Amino acid sequence: MVVFSKNPVYSVLYLIITFFAIAGHYILLNAQFLAVVHVIVYAGAIMVLFLYVIMLLNLNQESEPHKSTLLKIAAVASSGLLLVVLVGSLRGVSQVVSKPGTEIGLVKNLGQVLFNEFLFPFEITSILLLAAMVGVVMVGKDEEHTKPNN
Repeated sequence: MVVFSKNPVYSVLYLIITFFAIAGHYILLNAQFLAVVHVIVYAGAIMVLFLYVIMLLNLNQESEPHKSTLLKIAAVASSGLLLVVLVGSLRGVSQVVSKPGTEIGLVKNLGQVLFNEFLFPFEITSILLLAAMVGVVMVGKDEEHTKPNN
């Protein structure tokens, strides 16, 4: 539906539904953290940005230049070549199947690893992000209001 919809706004909305379906697959694979991050990042941020840009562009069929037949044939040929390369590269990949009962991808295990094994890098990253936020506030601050009037 994403590709075949004539209205670009509907295409973006169908893509959001597709992202929620992918998040459902992640949940079925016992990767809850990946599902939540997928929904927040893709469906929550990027697709809203796409929808906002599409609505701002005000796409009209009359004003859009039509593509030549040669360009359409080149697009189909390059997509076919991309499909052949992807199938060829995925052909030799062995499937990774997790054993039932394994705890891979759970938020609980991620938190334990993050706060036990990587506590120092996590704290250094938080200090670095705090310094970056203070720097952005200081750079973006208006200089005229901070100076005393004489």
